[in-house]
Amino acid sequence: MAENKKILDIIALYNSVIKGIEQKAIDDINRAYGGVIRAAKGTFVEDITKLLLIIAWEELGGKSERISFLKETRKLKIETKYINKIESQDVKEHILANIEDFNFVIKTDVHCSVDCELVIGVECKAYTENAMLKRILVDFTFMKKLWPNINCFLLQLENFMGGDYSELSKQITYGSKPTHTILSQFDDLNLEIITLLEGNRHVERPIHKEAFFKELEEKNLRLAIDKFKKVLIKYL
Repeated sequence: MAENKKILDIIALYNSVIKGIEQKAIDDINRAYGGVIRAAKGTFVEDITKLLLIIAWEELGGKSERISFLKETRKLKIETKYINKIESQDVKEHILANIEDFNFVIKTDVHCSVDCELVIGVECKAYTENAMLKRILVDFTFMKKLWPNINCFLLQLENFMGGDYSELSKQITYGSKPTHTILSQFDDLNLEIITLLEGNRHVERPIHKEAFFKELEEKNLRLAIDKFKKVLIKYL
């Protein structure tokens, strides 16, 4: 089956990238070791996220020309109600005189569009901890101001938020107490969390080290594809 071949290609890519990062970092004399590791893992997670979305779309029968990954950026404008609260009249007048310059560019790691409409945003991480989750949720909150109908995902290789997000064989994922508490503060945002590797991240056991390498299993990729399909089916 073509879809199965594509999944196996993702696993082969994972094996090649993760097993090759260590030597690449050692050989790179222009960048710090840790920087090379983080960059390679980050780029890889973005690449396989796009491949998983394509597989999900194709399995649903979607036409390939309708799905795209152009990373559109938009600018979040300064809120008038914020300006009105500023006590200093000089500062207020300065902002109003230059108001077109007061903005913040919004985007996430992977933008998935159908018919040129952004429908899914995915934040891609080698691992996620709760401090990082707070930033992700704020970014998606900003995105929903500009794309109100966007579906928000976090796709991570390993879990570092506690709980059972990396126990992928379980029928029900209960999550972690801190994570649920953080998520509960964002009333209008539903974040779907996808983990690809079994077992939580251990700082002293990085997966790019041969002794701690983790296999990326086909069934785990299938779980991710199925979660994407539940959203993409609405746009056929």
